[in-house]
Amino acid sequence: MNTPVKTYHHGDLRNVLILGAAELIEESGSLNFAMADAARRAGVSTAAPYRHFRDRDALLEAVSQLAFYGLGVSVRKAVEKTRRGSIESIIAIGHTYIDYVIRKAAFYDLMWGDIGARAMDADSFDKKASGFYILVDAVDAYVTTQDLHDVDLLDLAVQLWSMVHGMSAISMSGKLPYFYPNADIPQMLDRSTRIFMEGLKATNGSE
Repeated sequence: MNTPVKTYHHGDLRNVLILGAAELIEESGSLNFAMADAARRAGVSTAAPYRHFRDRDALLEAVSQLAFYGLGVSVRKAVEKTRRGSIESIIAIGHTYIDYVIRKAAFYDLMWGDIGARAMDADSFDKKASGFYILVDAVDAYVTTQDLHDVDLLDLAVQLWSMVHGMSAISMSGKLPYFYPNADIPQMLDRSTRIFMEGLKATNGSE
């Protein structure tokens, strides 16, 4: 049903359009909607969206930013349930990331494709709200708790993120059972993270 997501007023049409476009994407599992569809969802004329977005790609960039913000909110909530400085905090971020990517699979290409790259470059994009720097902070707290020295926090966070992102992509593809029928992604993530961080502790200061 193409009903307005809300009745807009006092200049909040921009946000209504972003939410409406996000709903269209999630409902259809596709990015193939027209600006007119977003306008109908918001309950406005087909010309109204262009007061806030130069074209459809600009609206998609805003939706991408919203998706990254949602990821950040989910990650922050997960971390708040763990003890600061614990490996469980890092693992919780990984589990949350995989869960979010799978649940929001319709937004995967939007977040990690060309449109997502442009969204990240935009002045309006808050990188620290996207979830990655929450991981950096969790890594920093872990390194401090373990009294590790000379650790490149960004490098370590990217390595951990790469592992989790890879697991997310494999899970979302549905191809893993063909190669490993009994794969348990949450368990694999937990075990891999612990092994990785134990290796970091074992080699820290030995080079």
